[in-house]
Amino acid sequence: MFSPIQPKGTITSNISLVFIVNLRRLIPVFDNSVSVWALEARLLRWLTLIWLFMGLVMLFSASYPVADANYHDGLYYFKRQLLWVVVGLIEFNIIVNLPIRKIAGISPWVVILFLILILVTLVPGLGKNDLGASRRLLGPVPIQPSELIKPFLVLQSARLFSQWERLSWEIRGAWLGVFSLVLLGILAQPNLSTTALCGMTIWLIALGAGLPYKYLGGTAVGGVLLAVLSISFKEYQRKRVMSFLNPWADAQGNGYQLVQSLLAVGSGEKWGTGFGLSQQKLFYLPIQDTDFIFSVFAEEFGFIGCIVLLLLLGLYATLGVIVALKAKNSVLRLVAIGVTILMVGQSFLHIGVATGVLPTTGLPLPMFSYGGNSMMTSLLAAGLLIRVARESSEADVVPFRGEREKKRERRGLHKTKIF
Repeated sequence: MFSPIQPKGTITSNISLVFIVNLRRLIPVFDNSVSVWALEARLLRWLTLIWLFMGLVMLFSASYPVADANYHDGLYYFKRQLLWVVVGLIEFNIIVNLPIRKIAGISPWVVILFLILILVTLVPGLGKNDLGASRRLLGPVPIQPSELIKPFLVLQSARLFSQWERLSWEIRGAWLGVFSLVLLGILAQPNLSTTALCGMTIWLIALGAGLPYKYLGGTAVGGVLLAVLSISFKEYQRKRVMSFLNPWADAQGNGYQLVQSLLAVGSGEKWGTGFGLSQQKLFYLPIQDTDFIFSVFAEEFGFIGCIVLLLLLGLYATLGVIVALKAKNSVLRLVAIGVTILMVGQSFLHIGVATGVLPTTGLPLPMFSYGGNSMMTSLLAAGLLIRVARESSEADVVPFRGEREKKRERRGLHKTKIF
């Protein structure tokens, strides 16, 4: 006769098996749920992994000489980046399997936390000074809050602007004030490029939400004036702009970075010099593994390689737009818009700097540039977009809370509660 009481060893084995199965889901390769994802979600997942693989290959080449010179280990930066990739992929798989409403629920608190950390970096002795800018917190693992806050700015902006018409001016003003403090704090580090990227992302999310043009126009003018004031008062930013207009006029001074970058890009010609054979990375091109990693890529893989990368970015952007159009509610649509701007927009800004189209700034290339903060931010953002794709096309997803509230409002069942 069958006994309902299982042996202790069997129960322990079953618990271990469940734990192992759940643990395996944290690794993208072993996530068996992928087969039932929406088509856009699966395509975005593969594009993200291809993008990541290309970035690791490029970082290996770009960082080897400087790592060998500084640490007598050519793989020093590459091995550290692999550790961050592992952490980032675990984070990525948690996000793609977690409802957006739960992630967005903590976004206000995360934005406030990172705002405080951004302000802490400005305190002497607490912020780490890199090349004249205090952007990281001192510690064994330098944290760059201005980088990590980006996906949560997207989430909170989407929540705010999707409910704009139903909110009081007190709540609107409070969150606009928080966003302004974030941008001013990043600008004071100083980090003009990240300030501009975050400001444009928030502004474009507001545009996608359909906010009145009088508000959008006013904030756009204010943003431009703020950038002009920053350039006017900071001499090094002004010199960068002037050198960008004619880098050859001071090729050994302020125009040195851009001149060396252009030499690298031009040396790639049609097919490139070959993987690992860049000459400019041999201590001619500064910051070759972060801010100018695209220049090394262009030199080694040439015009054809650059076209392939641009096609990948174009396909990613196209899928992002499709996901936004298919989104079931306004919050999901705005998150998709914001993440697409963050990933593809930042990539184009980086490429624009490396090719002399834009003034020299310090924006990393997502998935390519060295840095744990940038890698975790990129994979988190990619995970959010994939999650939106899943929720927009899969029937078993619980609706976003804000959308349920709208439906109840129309039925007159309750008053709106503000997040």
